[in-house]
Amino acid sequence: QVQLVESGGGLVQPGGSLRLSCAASGFTFSSAFMRWYRQAPGKERELVAIISSAGGGTNYADSVKGRFTISRDNAKSTVYLQMNRLKPEDTAVYYCNAGIYWGQGTQVTVSS
Repeated sequence: QVQLVESGGGLVQPGGSLRLSCAASGFTFSSAFMRWYRQAPGKERELVAIISSAGGGTNYADSVKGRFTISRDNAKSTVYLQMNRLKPEDTAVYYCNAGIYWGQGTQVTVSS
């Protein structure tokens, strides 16, 4: 069955960095566009970043452009989200997505 397993979340101070990983299995990862979403308390889930199947195309929410980078390793069936210059408003549960499939989420908290 399809599995998306996120890791790498945690507590970080403003201005810090985190790298999220999402290990995928159960489908042809190299053919899939992959996305990272996030959901803050009391807010709707929002799309953060998307990467094409081969990794050549990426797009970002305006709120994270220049700070976050999405990448993938098709040999490892893993997608990453490098998050730099983190802000308190980046606090949310971050989810990996492949079409109709979702991971369980990983909590990112940015606080001093």
